[in-house]
Parts: sequence; structure tokens; C-alpha cells
Amino acid sequence: MRFFLINDRFTELDGWPEKLPATGFLWVTTARRRFEVALPEVQQALLRLAGGGLVDLHVSDLLNSQLPSQYDYTSWYDLLVFRRLAAGHGSERLFLDEEKGTVSSARQAIAAIDTSPVGFAVFDRILLTVHPADCSVRDFFEGRLAQMVNQSLRVEPSVSRARNDADFDMDPNAGPDSGADASGPPRHEGRGSTSRLPPSPADLMLRIINHMVDSYLDLRRLLTRQFGYLQQELLTSSRRFTNWQALLESRNALHLLEDTCEDQRSAVQEWIDALDEWPMPAEPGPAREREVLRVRSRDVLEHIERVLGHVRRLESSAESAVQMHFSAQGSRTNDIMRTLTVLTAIFLPLNLITGVFGMNFDSLPLIHQRTGFWVAISMMVAVVATLVWLFHRKRYLDD
Repeated sequence: MRFFLINDRFTELDGWPEKLPATGFLWVTTARRRFEVALPEVQQALLRLAGGGLVDLHVSDLLNSQLPSQYDYTSWYDLLVFRRLAAGHGSERLFLDEEKGTVSSARQAIAAIDTSPVGFAVFDRILLTVHPADCSVRDFFEGRLAQMVNQSLRVEPSVSRARNDADFDMDPNAGPDSGADASGPPRHEGRGSTSRLPPSPADLMLRIINHMVDSYLDLRRLLTRQFGYLQQELLTSSRRFTNWQALLESRNALHLLEDTCEDQRSAVQEWIDALDEWPMPAEPGPAREREVLRVRSRDVLEHIERVLGHVRRLESSAESAVQMHFSAQGSRTNDIMRTLTVLTAIFLPLNLITGVFGMNFDSLPLIHQRTGFWVAISMMVAVVATLVWLFHRKRYLDD
């Protein structure tokens, strides 16, 4: 369990503070098992700092590792459980080449899909996140927020020096303490200023969720390569496709991802609906922050829609590949049956001729003649040539 205070700076604390400062908010991030062990301490701290603890049903939701994405709320906090979509550990070694793969690596790619839930309890000035033990989101945002602060610290001295240089240019006799900076140009914050830090727990939650949705990019590459290999094997006519079990597992994984994305979309949509019902602040600053929250929420929803669309395209592509496989097999069977039918049609007249001349009658023509055999052979050759010409004309013998 780690504690971060976010205001003008990003500071890590040793534990629960006695009280919250006048500005900023507290970010508490913990693994699911640690949260279960320290639950009494967490409830007491939330009661002291936020005016209320977690409801028992919501505690069960945060401890449930199989819970789908969903949203719920109380009068003092909002609860959002969001299942992430990411490539698990070991997947970076799979499909190093765009064109190579095996059935074993395809199954490993399916097993590497991680859809663990991450829980968010959003209070007015506290954000509590409960995540799996191997979740890297906390480490990513810890480094990201610390980098924002470090960039702002590097930008502010350079802005001050530029401002002092402008003062000296306006008045060569003025010093840095002569008060001439009052008429100087206004100060503009750089891109690395602390204004990029999340101003509220809800804003930080949306940034984390957006990062989890965007992390689907690695999983998308993995799934695309895997299904590309399976489809290539499925449509290869040189050998028989026998990896039906791997294909079935892949389609089941796509169905699971589609259900997960739909749950994500429903949860975020419920959050947006609840956000629209919040009273609009009268002050311009908080009102602008509220609009930024709505924009971020819609952006997260749009990203989820893109992921859902890609999953459905993969599912449709897999279904189309299966249909194309059976169509190719049906076409190949038709070609074989057409060839056998043509051969049968050619040899039927020959069997008729040999059957006629094989009858046990003395009065058959050509039986007692020396040229009878060659006449029968000539008739057979003529029949074969005529049938081959006729079938070729009717395009029965085309490649």
C-alpha cells in the first residue's frame, strides 16, 4: 500500500496522514490482498479523512477478482470496477516475426491475455485504487507524475531568467530587485508545468482507465499476428488443417474480449450519466474542471468503442476465414467429383463396346475377321476423342 499526495507537487507519504492539506488530494494504491488484510485500518482512515468508509458490498466487489466492469455510487463516493485488457507476462517473446508462428505460440498468446479487474473508489479528495499484485499501472503513473513535476521545475527557472532578461532589456539601469518586473511581460507556463497534474481524484481515475484501454495496443498486435497465422494455416491448400482446437480457443477468447469491452463501455457510460447529474459549480475554475472530466470521460468511451470495434473485426475475420475454408474444401470436392464423373463418362462407352464383343455368340460381326480387333480399338479411340472434345467444349475439363 502506497500513498501519494498530489497538489502543486507529487509527494509520496509514509502512511495515512492525520488530515488532508488545504489543497490537492490523496491517492492510495494497494494490491488486492494487502487491501483485504488492512481493511479495518483503511475503513478507519477513510472515515476520518473522507467522512465515510466503504460499503460492505463495495468491499466485496473490490476483493472479487472475477467481477466484470461496473459502476455504482453512494452519497460520499463513487465506485468503478474496470477490467483491463493487456498482454500478460511472457507474451513479449511470442510472434517476434510478423510471418512466423506455431500452434503452440498461438495457444500461449491466448493464455497470456490478462483481464484482471482494477477497482476505483473516488471520494471528494481521496482516490483509492485496488489492483492485482502484478499490475504495472501504479508504477507507470508514479513515474509519469514525477516526470511532470521534474519538467515543471526545470521550466520555471528558465521562465524566470527569460523574464529578468526582458526587464534588463527594457531598463539597462534596472536590477533584478528594482521593481521593473512589474511592468514586464506576463509569465506564461510551459508545457511541463504543474497544471498538467490531475486536479481531482476523478481526473486521475480517468487517466488511469484511459491508459489501461490504450494498453490494448500490444494485445491487439499479439492477437492480429496470432489470427493471421491461424488464418494462413486455415486457407493453405497444400496440407490439411487439423488445428481446430486452437482455432476454437481463439474464437472463445474473442467472445470473452467482446463481453469484457461491452461491460467496460456500460460502466463508463453509467459514470458519464452520473457525472452529468452532478451540480455544476458556480466558480469558473471548478466548472472548467468539470467540463474537462466530461471530455476525458467521452474520450475514454471513444477508445473503448475503438477496441470493441477491433475485437469485432477480428471475430468477423475469423468467421470469414472459417467460411472461406469450407468453401475452398467444397470447391475442391466439386473439382474431384467432376474429374471422376468425366472419367466415368469416358470409360462407360468403352465398357459397353468390350461388353458387346464379349458376348458368347458366333454370329457377332468382326469376331472371325483378322481386322476385327483393330476396328474395335479404332472405335474406342474415336469414342474417347469425341467425348474429350465434347467435354472440353462444354468446359468440363478446364483447370
